[in-house]
Amino acid sequence: MTNASGESNQSAGGRGKPTVNDIARLAGVSLATVDRVLNARAGVRSATIDRVNQAITELGYIRDTAAANLARQRVYRLLFMLPNSQGEFFGDLQRQIVEQSKLITNERTRLETLSTTAFDPRDIVQALDNLDPDKLDGVAILAPETPQVRDAVARTRARGISLVTIVSDLPSSQRDHFVGIDNFNAGRTAARLMGRFLPDAPQSVVVVTGSRYARDHLERRNGFDELMAEEFPHLQILPSIVANDRAELVYSGLQNAWQAWRDIGGIYSSAGGNRGLIRFVQSLPAKPTVIAHELTAINRQALIDCNLDAVIAQDTGHIVRSAVRLLRATADSAPFNATQERIGIDIYLRENLPPVDF
Repeated sequence: MTNASGESNQSAGGRGKPTVNDIARLAGVSLATVDRVLNARAGVRSATIDRVNQAITELGYIRDTAAANLARQRVYRLLFMLPNSQGEFFGDLQRQIVEQSKLITNERTRLETLSTTAFDPRDIVQALDNLDPDKLDGVAILAPETPQVRDAVARTRARGISLVTIVSDLPSSQRDHFVGIDNFNAGRTAARLMGRFLPDAPQSVVVVTGSRYARDHLERRNGFDELMAEEFPHLQILPSIVANDRAELVYSGLQNAWQAWRDIGGIYSSAGGNRGLIRFVQSLPAKPTVIAHELTAINRQALIDCNLDAVIAQDTGHIVRSAVRLLRATADSAPFNATQERIGIDIYLRENLPPVDF
């Protein structure tokens, strides 16, 4: 038999796990007061809250959150805010959210998405400020790092909405968690591959990026530059082509680079817009070494056709599943498995591509 806090009524006196009855006895309060503290409801004095929390610690009480939520008919309402980019990577994320939403219907969790203007902090700030804490438990965002976004994140969390960043972090903000690869080390990985693939002779490498305000792009570039300077100083790293993930800007930017520098041997695309990248590579009489990010359908085919040499990727399904678990854990102030939520850096070549339904 379970009570309103979702646990067995059995006493902890050597016959089972600690219960709310044990907490109430040790803290000298009523069961109703314990329930209010556990569910962060108003109307409890700070001194009483401290007593209850001390009793919880002394008893080693671990709440059965799933049972508690079932008893209260709790439904998690979670939102993913994604940029309205035409890039395939964001389409993959969207599909994973839809798929995950179908799989967790029996876990009393509802997922929704909201489209925001890519690389536009004002639109993201407005969207965050419009969130209603009475209708939402948590939000996962992918946003540029600006002071305005940082402050909007703080306001969102102050209203009781848990918040995680996905793909690109906002470490200067008060976000609860980040879900994504270590982008600095992803950039270092790209540099290692580039340096090994290129001949041991002086030449230039051009970098394509999406935005100077996207932390994931900046971290990748910084990691790339650092390892190149350490391990391959004979290679000259050219200024970034900033293309906002737009294929036509990637294509024209690479055209300009080839006109300005005649010794380019490699291209590192740290962002999106790879239709333009592949189109440009196909137009060249001699193909450079090309490394890109994310195993999208376009990049997969480019690997097969030898228009890309390597792809550094992150599992979009893992990102969505982790974001959901962390948002729910944060909303419940519950523990989580940090190892399970760590997103790995995957490296794909033509020879180790996973099945299409991967």
